[in-house]
Amino acid sequence: MPDHRSPLVVLVLAAGQGKRLRSKTNKLLHRVAGRPMVALVLDAASALGPDRLVTVVGHQADQLREALDGQPTRFVLQREQRGTGHAVLAASRAIGQNDGATLLVLDGDLPAVKPATLRRFIARHRRGGAVFSMLTAEPVSPDGRARVVRDERGRVLKVVQHRDATPAEKTITEVDCGIYCAAPGALIGSLKRLARKSPRSEHHVADAVRDLVERGEKTVAVTHHDAEEIIGVDTRQDLSRATRALYARKADDLQSAGVTVLDADSTWIDPRARIGRDTVIYPGVLIEGACTVGEDCLIGPGCHLTNMTVGRGAQIFDHCVMIDSSIGDGALVGPFARLRPGSVLEEGSRVGNFVELKKTRLGPGSKANHLAYLGDSTIGPSCNIGAGTITCNYDGAHKYPTVMGRGVFIGSDTQLIAPVTLGDGAYVGAGATITNDVPAGALALSRQPQKNIEGWVERRAKKSKKSKKK
Repeated sequence: MPDHRSPLVVLVLAAGQGKRLRSKTNKLLHRVAGRPMVALVLDAASALGPDRLVTVVGHQADQLREALDGQPTRFVLQREQRGTGHAVLAASRAIGQNDGATLLVLDGDLPAVKPATLRRFIARHRRGGAVFSMLTAEPVSPDGRARVVRDERGRVLKVVQHRDATPAEKTITEVDCGIYCAAPGALIGSLKRLARKSPRSEHHVADAVRDLVERGEKTVAVTHHDAEEIIGVDTRQDLSRATRALYARKADDLQSAGVTVLDADSTWIDPRARIGRDTVIYPGVLIEGACTVGEDCLIGPGCHLTNMTVGRGAQIFDHCVMIDSSIGDGALVGPFARLRPGSVLEEGSRVGNFVELKKTRLGPGSKANHLAYLGDSTIGPSCNIGAGTITCNYDGAHKYPTVMGRGVFIGSDTQLIAPVTLGDGAYVGAGATITNDVPAGALALSRQPQKNIEGWVERRAKKSKKSKKK
């Protein structure tokens, strides 16, 4: 039997379609807390440091391989999807049949499972000397799930699929969760025997329990206290439950680390996000991807951050949307601002309400306080961008840059027709359309001289009255 030093082989089962989700997309590609659920299972498996990690794919195999690109796993194709037991047999060469090793088998629909839970389960399996161990749970509703049948002494006898269970067996609350430890050769041998008995039937890993028990092999079922963690995703309701569980776990971890999450139930933070102490996160915030947020920040209600870097002491006010950009220390953003990919706000800069940046660098202390679009721009320190300013960076075929030096002042309702460069300290008068470079220290104007027509309003009123009499 394997001991605590035995090699660990992990097999992730990701070949099935998941019909109960009623989706054109493979169930395991559906996102939980921002990532395909199978990727979260691979993360948990990788955290164990296995000697070998194998993933069985089948339905939409190419899409699964793409979703798991970069994961340290070997892929095995299950050409016909005839159950999890058949999937293990398809991977038998890849996992080997060395009974001195420990084989951990995981269903790919367990996005909430913790590495610590798996470590404890593996350790218990190895200490107990069992040939086969399974992790079970007692969910609030066991409907639709395979039941674990025990004898009067509590010894596991078999696992029965819900559709095959008798009325008495359906009253059992303990269910199979798709997490198993086994001696590889013994498990594969059992599954081969089952396959020979009914070669075209669907077989599951847990079907080996009855065969192994009848052969006198030690087989155990270990009940886990947290059903929410290890119950698989079969339905859209399960998908929502797993997502809530991961977000709640992340919020709890952050609060324990000194982050204020004002309402964890309405705040959704990616498990990969890193957030510094004394940052305050308001309700309705969604943080996706590998975001990094510094200490002492504020993220206001309704904000959506994706793959962002936020410096210490930055404040992001209500209802801002930002992706693949960075915000420097002490910068202020919003409300209702949008940062598109490639934008950089340097230290102490300010982007106000209804301002949009795309691939733009706003220098230290510079301000665009309201109603502006800045695209493909490099803006130096201490600049002021007036309301209604637009960088016209696209001519229908190509994008062009706008460059501003230090201390540039742009008046309201200005159009900067790129490519254009404004030197240090340049001023642009309100309402200007700038088509040429502006030298340092110069004032650029493009307005026509104002013309006042005296008495025009009175004459217009008289003309209107005559028209009405006719």
